[in-house]
Amino acid sequence: MLLLTLNAPRSFQVSCPHAFRSAHTITSQRPRSVSGLQHKVTQQQYIQQHLQLPRQQQQQRLICSQASASSAYSGPDGWSGDSSSSFLSAFWRFLRPHTIRGTILGTSAVVTKVLLNNLDAIDWGLLPRALMGLVALLCGNGYIVGINQIYDVDIDAVNKPFLPVAAGDLSPGTAWVLVLGLAAAGLSIVATNFGNLITALYGCGLFLGTIYSVPPLRLKRFAVPAFLIIATVRGFLLNFGVYSATRAALQLPFEWSPAILFITCFVTMFATVIAITKDLPDIEGDRANNISTFATRLGVKNVSLLGVGMLLMNYVMAGVFAFKYSSYFNVPVMVGAHALLAVVLLLRTTKLAAAGYTQAAVTSFYRWIWNLFYSEYLVYVLI
Repeated sequence: MLLLTLNAPRSFQVSCPHAFRSAHTITSQRPRSVSGLQHKVTQQQYIQQHLQLPRQQQQQRLICSQASASSAYSGPDGWSGDSSSSFLSAFWRFLRPHTIRGTILGTSAVVTKVLLNNLDAIDWGLLPRALMGLVALLCGNGYIVGINQIYDVDIDAVNKPFLPVAAGDLSPGTAWVLVLGLAAAGLSIVATNFGNLITALYGCGLFLGTIYSVPPLRLKRFAVPAFLIIATVRGFLLNFGVYSATRAALQLPFEWSPAILFITCFVTMFATVIAITKDLPDIEGDRANNISTFATRLGVKNVSLLGVGMLLMNYVMAGVFAFKYSSYFNVPVMVGAHALLAVVLLLRTTKLAAAGYTQAAVTSFYRWIWNLFYSEYLVYVLI
């Protein structure tokens, strides 16, 4: 960003919030080594150039914001600062695609596992209902990440300027219409298709997502309540809720199985790691807005190593679980797959340390945490 600023045109430097010169300082400068007619022409050109500043200011601020975002943090969605300004593009970024992938993979894996274990109960006539359930989950996901962007706009302007509300691609009013519409649509689908228990669990997830972001509670300000909420919603509620709804749709009585017990415990721990590592690239904005996270309190290196340690423990426990329920699981696949994922984690950790825990390296590391998360649901179907 420093090189970008120093090499930018002067009018660009004025409009960029990271520039080092003010408009007053720049416009007060004059060429010193010219005289006569050359001086007059140069001066007139110089003044004319800066009189255009008010008309160019808004466009240059947008360029500056995109340059800052692409050079500092591209986000787990892989955004690179070259997005379309269309509503559909803004809405897609508003939904945070990397969280959508996790929701789709998790739901699909849990449903597939139930079906594989109960082949005689499969009824393809339930497919439309299953798809409605997935839509409801995506609506709930969109509500939670959307309302967070509405109340985090000042923080996102520093940490994630590519997000549509912070970037100005979605107005606050439009964002509110979207989140309220998503919540209403999701609740309506669940209430009319999945009964009281699933509706209650769904409402609980929306409630936790609300108190995470919305004042006066705004529990994201506090490290422990913040990670407990994320772990509960993405770990317990998603897996238990989908499993329960699937068995009910197949007219099967609810019962805990080793598989669902494993994936619920494993993903709850994994979601805890996501909750504490998601703030690693966001230290600057969190500190500026008095947001207390593990990253701001313990530092990037310590939190990274803490997350790695927790995930390694998770992988070890997966192996223990496989041997304990060896008659239920495919032990070679379960142990081998988790050993491979642990090796990938260690390699990414080594790369992070070699890079000196820079922001770019931390962002890449966090993106790989999500990749490992996605991989777990693929493994779950095979074990």
